[in-house]
Amino acid sequence: MGMTIAEKILARKAGLSHAGPGDLVTVDVDTVLMYDSNFLQSNWRDILTLAHPERIVVAFDHRIPAPTQPCAAAQVRGREFVKKFGIKRFHDVGPRQGIGHQLISDHGYALPGTVLLCSDSHTCSAGVFNCIARGVGLPDVFYAAVKGQTWFRIGETIRYELQGTLPVAVTMKDAFLYISGKYGDHATMNVEYGGSAMAGLSISARKTLTTMSAELSAEFATFEPDEVMMEWVRARNPEPFEAVYPDDDANYREVRVLNLSALEPLVALPDSVIENSRPVAAAAGTRIDQAFVGSCANGTLEDLTLVARVVDGCQVAAGVRFLVTPGSQIVYREAARLGIISTLADAGVVVTPATCGACGGGHMGLLGPGETCITASTRNFKGRMGDPGARIFMGSPATVAASAIRGVITDPREFLN
Repeated sequence: MGMTIAEKILARKAGLSHAGPGDLVTVDVDTVLMYDSNFLQSNWRDILTLAHPERIVVAFDHRIPAPTQPCAAAQVRGREFVKKFGIKRFHDVGPRQGIGHQLISDHGYALPGTVLLCSDSHTCSAGVFNCIARGVGLPDVFYAAVKGQTWFRIGETIRYELQGTLPVAVTMKDAFLYISGKYGDHATMNVEYGGSAMAGLSISARKTLTTMSAELSAEFATFEPDEVMMEWVRARNPEPFEAVYPDDDANYREVRVLNLSALEPLVALPDSVIENSRPVAAAAGTRIDQAFVGSCANGTLEDLTLVARVVDGCQVAAGVRFLVTPGSQIVYREAARLGIISTLADAGVVVTPATCGACGGGHMGLLGPGETCITASTRNFKGRMGDPGARIFMGSPATVAASAIRGVITDPREFLN
């Protein structure tokens, strides 16, 4: 029986000729991503040695610039760790800062066919680069950093065949909302994406889908390789790699066809994305207090460009706070060079430094009691972005931008058709 992408990578990294659902495998880890919260006093365990310092990436992203004294102390501790082991791939506050998962993309840190670990749940974002990437417990991150290995139990794989072309004003965030609404959670399973639609999808669009796969409770989310992806990586990382394709007779739990051409703008209603998606019309007219575009799922240059198209020549509605957070300072600088930041600012948008920020409710845009937000970030759980009495709707960057202009949840096709 043939193997899926995830099974082939795990088998190779475990030194096995074959691996399948139910197998327990110990694998070599190629990249360990650590971030500022790992260095908080309550989390940190002093590491005395590293198996491969060159395989470590340290990125301050969740709460930067530091909003509290414990956060500042954690960053001091992280800088000492970086200096102690001579870690080269370090992204401190400044021109190299950004959300770790966006930095993985910006710098080509995730090579096809490799294994990447981090303690953040959205680590599966890197699967866009045909690798195995997963969020794990912090002790597992420390172990992988010290020993260079980790273990997994292999789950079954669901394959999504992407076909067609996204209509105007519809994005891959809407594709995710369709999957989560129709199929629900994918707990204990892997998801594999491929199909003829890939030729029309940018790396950023694909990355939205792998990042949001964390909200499906998927173990791994991987994309089939193509030349677009491989050229992206080669342009950013000179290291050799071997892309991994699924076998023709791979054993999938199910193969599902997703016709992108048939999709429409969707929103997830508050408190959950699982089986909770509706057409925008179902929530249209709901008054909002805050709109947010950012996070590892939707803080790309492509996302900021889309928001600028919607708000160009308009003004954010009175009483609405519209926050946009670039995924990295690289994204921010390119958006500034192209005039996108000016367009946003002229419309009344507040553009923040690159950070996780409002997405995780850590700082830079928390919600108060009774407020309503529409977000193009990763989660809409109760209390995720601040007060548990706030309501959080989720939509695409286009839907969020249109809603910020109107002051109520709005179909983006009103602005983009």
